[in-house]
Amino acid sequence: MTTATPASGPVPPMPEYTPQALRAAIAAHAPALLADFDAAWRRQIADAYDIAPIPAFMARWWGEYALARDPELDRRVTDLEARAAAATDAETARKLLDEASRIRHELRDLEPGE
Repeated sequence: MTTATPASGPVPPMPEYTPQALRAAIAAHAPALLADFDAAWRRQIADAYDIAPIPAFMARWWGEYALARDPELDRRVTDLEARAAAATDAETARKLLDEASRIRHELRDLEPGE
């Protein structure tokens, strides 16, 4: 997955919670994610015969966009994950990854407009 950060300035609000609005926000504020988003959509949703995978797709990409739109938070999570990868003991790595995971999960709970 490509990590994207918007230009400097205020963090844009979260879009409406629809695939179309999310795609538009990614295109506008985190364009480096767009190719991955579109490929995932085609692979997971576009050719599906039911809409059951859409909630999981939205949860994942909602969090990805929420992180990518905030350069400071994106750097923090990237740093936590890099430090975990470089850790020499499992407990330290686990704590760092737990913190990165906590942040990612909190982002998935953001509401439109936040």
